[in-house]
Amino acid sequence: MLILIKLILAHLIGDFLLQPTSWVKEKEQRKATSPKLYFHLLIHGCLVLLLLWDLGLWPIALSICIAHGLIDLLKLYAQKPKTKTRWFVADQVMHLGSIFIIWAVFTKVSLDWQSLFQDPTILALITLVFFLTQPTSIILSTLLRKWSDSIPTQPDQSLQDAGKYIGILERLFVFSFIATGHWEAVGFLLAAKSVFRFGDLRKSKERKLTEYILIGTLLSFGTAMLSGLIFLSIIN
Repeated sequence: MLILIKLILAHLIGDFLLQPTSWVKEKEQRKATSPKLYFHLLIHGCLVLLLLWDLGLWPIALSICIAHGLIDLLKLYAQKPKTKTRWFVADQVMHLGSIFIIWAVFTKVSLDWQSLFQDPTILALITLVFFLTQPTSIILSTLLRKWSDSIPTQPDQSLQDAGKYIGILERLFVFSFIATGHWEAVGFLLAAKSVFRFGDLRKSKERKLTEYILIGTLLSFGTAMLSGLIFLSIIN
């Protein structure tokens, strides 16, 4: 496990601390012909060797460099101006996945995936977390549709899909607080959201908007709390 942590640390230093913005821009422009790409990979390899402090583990450093280079090239050629954020997330997920695979292969870690996914606690956690993301957003949007059509909207004053992602994050926070037994944090989160919303509601002077937000918030928090209680009943 110590080696895995060191590999992740090397990735974070190499990708975020030792990669100037000018290198990123040059890689996007020149792609595979950019010298900065290969300097970037060399830095990753050196960081891995430095943190592992064992020249005998050079195959791990070499594998990290090759995997990192292939993933970076895939992102550079596949991303478009509108999909940069999406590809940034995918890029980091693939990097971490490749690090985990390389660590498991070279350290000969035995992972019993079949037993892992037969554990009801893990399956319940995965299922409930997934349920609280997009599925719950769709369910709540459907339940609130008859009221949302009557709410006056001003598209220029709201970020695209911001409400959906705020709802997902708040539900995941509430679920994690309940699953770890920190009920007081749920109250703090609800109070914080109320404070931020109070100014908007006071300025709008729209009773319909106030009622709509209140119903949506209670449904969102209630769903997350119920999911948290279900998870606690399963693990207990």
